[in-house]
Amino acid sequence: MVALREFVPAATAPLHLREDGPEPRPSVLLCSLLPGGAPALVRGDGTVWLGLQVQHAYGDPSRDLAAVLLEALDAEPGSLVGLTEAPGSGPRLQDLVTDEPPEITVHEGFDYWVADLDDTDGSMAAALQQANEAAAPTQKVAGVAGAYRTALGNREYLRWVLPHDEDRVLDAFARLHVTQAESLVEGDRMIGMFRAHGLVVPVWDLPLGTSAADLEAPLGGLRSALDEAMASTDPLTSEQRAARAGLASRQLTIR
Repeated sequence: MVALREFVPAATAPLHLREDGPEPRPSVLLCSLLPGGAPALVRGDGTVWLGLQVQHAYGDPSRDLAAVLLEALDAEPGSLVGLTEAPGSGPRLQDLVTDEPPEITVHEGFDYWVADLDDTDGSMAAALQQANEAAAPTQKVAGVAGAYRTALGNREYLRWVLPHDEDRVLDAFARLHVTQAESLVEGDRMIGMFRAHGLVVPVWDLPLGTSAADLEAPLGGLRSALDEAMASTDPLTSEQRAARAGLASRQLTIR
């Protein structure tokens, strides 16, 4: 969810409303980005598309999303739904949907916006082309939650959103760094970390031509090594403390 909100340009995931939610329960599709950055839109068949990358920010993205979703569930087909004021103490998104891992599909571009629509006069083609050209090519690393390989210009990166406490992550990567165990492929370099919505996102600079498939096995191995390092209760050595300080100095908070 954090990855789709912050740096994955084109991805979708179905959301399933709780049994005690509104009746009838329409289909809800979570989208990284909707046309024009819309918070939500109701399709002609009543399906609700809920956008993650939006212009408003009232302090709690999950509560914002819930407010938009509730409004969209009551809106007519064809409606564009927005949020013009803080939602207050209403429900959060996790109060409205079932608690199960999202089945994320990463798209090459935004053609799915109009896949089932008629564009006989070509009015949507230009906007769609502009959106596709602005999207950085991104692929999900299979088997590892929250990991995405992306190309920005002539550089390639891996970003991996971790669900663990920040201090535990820093300690663990400090332990791994002294033996270069955080390396995934020959020629890569872990260049720092983002902070986003309370989570840590390590970033690797990758050699050109590294695909998401190339990262599956080594990242799975690193995940196991990271879990083992986080479980360690040994005090950090002086070398590891220096590595931790270096990692902390290369963090950037996304606001």
